[in-house]
Amino acid sequence: MASLKGKTIFITGASRGIGEAIALRAAQDGANVAIAAKTAEPHPKLPGTIYTAAKAMEEAGGKALPLVVDIRFEDQVEAAVQQTVETFGGIDILINNASAISLTGTLSTPMKRFDLMHGVNVRGTFLSSQKCLPALLKAENPHILNLAPPLNMEPRWFGPHVAYTMAKYGMSQCVLGMAEEFKDEGVGVNALWPKTTIATAAVKNLLGGDDLINQSRTPAIMADAAHAILTREAKTCTGNFFIDEEVLRAEGVTDFSGYSVVPGAELMPDFFV
Repeated sequence: MASLKGKTIFITGASRGIGEAIALRAAQDGANVAIAAKTAEPHPKLPGTIYTAAKAMEEAGGKALPLVVDIRFEDQVEAAVQQTVETFGGIDILINNASAISLTGTLSTPMKRFDLMHGVNVRGTFLSSQKCLPALLKAENPHILNLAPPLNMEPRWFGPHVAYTMAKYGMSQCVLGMAEEFKDEGVGVNALWPKTTIATAAVKNLLGGDDLINQSRTPAIMADAAHAILTREAKTCTGNFFIDEEVLRAEGVTDFSGYSVVPGAELMPDFFV
């Protein structure tokens, strides 16, 4: 079994949800995880902080470095990356997981919310990649993984929430561009996106409540798919827009029932797929 033991992972927005699940899966191998997220104090509606996530990762067998970071700000990202390198000796993997969402139409999207989505999703992904790349270029099997959708230019994905789609596709374009830019240096740059909705607090609170949660899969499927990608050879695994289920099928998984929140329930497809 391929392992992430001893690898150092810098992951944004991993205080809860899919990001925390991916980081926990790596910690189970004995990875070092730098958790770069804003949540130092408990959120009234969303569980988890960087400190509760760090504790869970250390209990799982890894080493954790909780870092209070707003990835919109260059000085904060630069300092967090420097602290990670000083603590663990380098960075092997960057996971751009942090994201802001507002499923609103043009007339219902305040510019403050537009700026937040583009600041976190696009700027934050580009900035984190830029600051981690000097360390990644020294790593043995360097990967960047963006939690971003395949670039599907069908109008139906833009009409209902053009601002959000633009911001998520900005993350996808980082994959397209950086995979090409750094292919000769051997950095694997890929995207991962779920086939179905994933049961997170954000999905429950922002999108569809318990009904949607019951039609979703657990974050474990994204964690297992990310693990499979990040243990592949970076030189030959780059520029892909992976879907979680397809990754695991390629790994030989045939039974996905264990990932359903409600076994046997009809699953809700995610956006962009």
